[in-house]
Amino acid sequence: MAYRLTEINAAVRRDPVGFMEACDQGYQDKIARAAEQICANLKKSPVVLLSGPSGSGKTTTAEKLSRELERRGVRTHPVSMDDYFVTQDPAVLPRTPDGAIDYESPEMMDLKLLDQHFEKLTRGEWILVPRFEFARQMRNDSRGTPLKLGRDEVAIFEGIHALNTQLTSRHPDATRLYISARSDVVDEQDHVVFKRTWLRLTRRAVRDYNFRGTDVSGTLDMWTNVRRGEKLYISPYRDTAHIKFDTALAYEASVMASYAKPLMAAVPRENQRRGELLELVRALDRFQPIDPALVPPDSLLHEFIG
Repeated sequence: MAYRLTEINAAVRRDPVGFMEACDQGYQDKIARAAEQICANLKKSPVVLLSGPSGSGKTTTAEKLSRELERRGVRTHPVSMDDYFVTQDPAVLPRTPDGAIDYESPEMMDLKLLDQHFEKLTRGEWILVPRFEFARQMRNDSRGTPLKLGRDEVAIFEGIHALNTQLTSRHPDATRLYISARSDVVDEQDHVVFKRTWLRLTRRAVRDYNFRGTDVSGTLDMWTNVRRGEKLYISPYRDTAHIKFDTALAYEASVMASYAKPLMAAVPRENQRRGELLELVRALDRFQPIDPALVPPDSLLHEFIG
């Protein structure tokens, strides 16, 4: 799918709030259809697996899906698979080709424990959802959360490796979702003026700066391995999903420009990716801007802009 720049700009000039509300409703409709399929599969499995690459909006999608399921009478328990990271021993951790720790690898996860927890939840047994302390790079089970699923309850496991067949092959009845921001923006000649990967990079750069204390240079340093990890560990499993949908919002470049442009323009000249960033910034200049104060309170974008 692709959005047209001229149509976006015309809609923003005409009625920015109405345009955003219409886009958000389209996203909510996708959430509702996903909830309907989860409810239909509930008798087979109470486990829901939600995957997608970095910047796809997994956290917000899981939250919105939870609210939609609750509205339908299904109690939900969102679980971040980040808490299933293994306590890190540098001597045995997976490595990238350049020797750095491969934080994108599924070997960073305790896949055996996840497998056990899926099995126990399906049988209606108690589990202890672990807690991973990123500051100390270790799992602290003393801060774990007990969980047992009753009738009309589901657990939504959200993480980049949720569809890895090392997990799903043993739990084929679990409902599987894959999301990503997959829409380019094109001009009247169908030339791409804003790439879908730029959209996710922009989301991640703004989020990292706002919430993780990482500047754009730091995000770029990680981005190459993030993209490598997507191609190796995430994208190969997307077609195993029962439900797939696009989280790109037609209005978001118009909003994100005010956050991303000053961050990206400040990247040092010596950064190898600076040329691409400046190209991205120039592309953002082609969008009619939207005041971030107008963004609806339940917009997916708040996951990234706060």
